[in-house]
Amino acid sequence: MVTNDEPTGESIPFTYGEALDKGFSPGRLRNHKMAHVSRGIYRPAEWQFELREAARALSAASPGAWISHSTAARLHGLVLPPWLADSDELHLSTPRTNPQMRRKGITGHNVTVFPGEVETVDGILLSTRARTWLDLARVLPLRDLVCLGDQLIRIPRPEFENRSKPYATLESLQSMADLHGNVQGIVRAREALTLMRVGADSPPETEPRLAMADANLPEPELQLKLHAGAASPSADAGYRAQRIALQYDGAHHLDELQRHSDRRRDRAFEAAGWTVLTFTENDLKDGFRTAVQRIRTALRQAKVDPTIASGFASGG
Repeated sequence: MVTNDEPTGESIPFTYGEALDKGFSPGRLRNHKMAHVSRGIYRPAEWQFELREAARALSAASPGAWISHSTAARLHGLVLPPWLADSDELHLSTPRTNPQMRRKGITGHNVTVFPGEVETVDGILLSTRARTWLDLARVLPLRDLVCLGDQLIRIPRPEFENRSKPYATLESLQSMADLHGNVQGIVRAREALTLMRVGADSPPETEPRLAMADANLPEPELQLKLHAGAASPSADAGYRAQRIALQYDGAHHLDELQRHSDRRRDRAFEAAGWTVLTFTENDLKDGFRTAVQRIRTALRQAKVDPTIASGFASGG
C-alpha cells in the first residue's frame, strides 16, 4: 500500500504500523501532505471521507476492538432511517472486561459480548448484523427497530442475493436478547421482537403493517400468493378470505419494465375477483394514514369488522 511518495498508493487512510512496514519514515508522516486523524492513524490531506476506508484503518489501529452500532449497520448494507443513514459517525466497541477505547472523533462503547457476535468482513472486525440490531435498540425508535429487524429475518431471494438463509431468525434474536438482559434498550428490543414478521422485503413494507396495527386493523398475511406454484403472482400483503391485496410500489417501480410487470401482477389479482390497493412513497411520507383509511374501507366493504384485534402485541 505504501509508495515512496505516500503511505498508500490508493490515497486512503492508513495506520502508523502500515506506513513503517512499507518503509515510510516517521518524519515524512509530518509533512503537509499527511493529516493525523487519531492515535496511530493518518490520511492523505486531500482525502475525501469514505466510511469503509475510515473504518478499515480504525479497525486495523484498534486491536481488541471492533466497529459497531450505526457504523457497522452501514457497512453491512442495512437500511437505516434517514436521520442516521448518512451519518459519518465512527463507533468502536470493546469488551467490558477491557478499558474503554478512547480516540479523538470516535464514539466508544464498552460492552458485554459473547462468541459469534463479532465477525471479520473484508478485513474489518465489526459486530454481526444481529448484534448491531441489539446495539441500536438503545437509539432507534421502536418502529425503526422493527424495520431493521425485519431486514434480518426476511427470506432472501437467492437469484438476486447469492444467499439462501436469512441473516437471523426471531428465535436467534430472542436468544441473544435473553443473554443481554441488562443492555440499554433491551425493553425496546423485546417489544420489537413481538412486532417483527418474516415477509417484509423493505422498511416501506414494514411501515404500513405497523400503521395497521396501531389502527387495530386485522394483521395481514405477508408475501401472499394468488395461487399455489412458484410462478404465482404475489402481493406484499393482504387478506385472502376477503380477497384484498396490498402492494407497495417504491421508486424502482417507476421503471417501465417494472411498471409493466406490476400491471400484469395486479390484473391477475383483479381477474380473480380481488381488490388491489397500491401504495407509494406519498403514503410513506404521510405515515400511511391515508392507506389505513383505504384498507379500513375495503375491509368494511368486504363485511369484515375493521376493529378486530390484530394480535400484534402477542406476536401474532
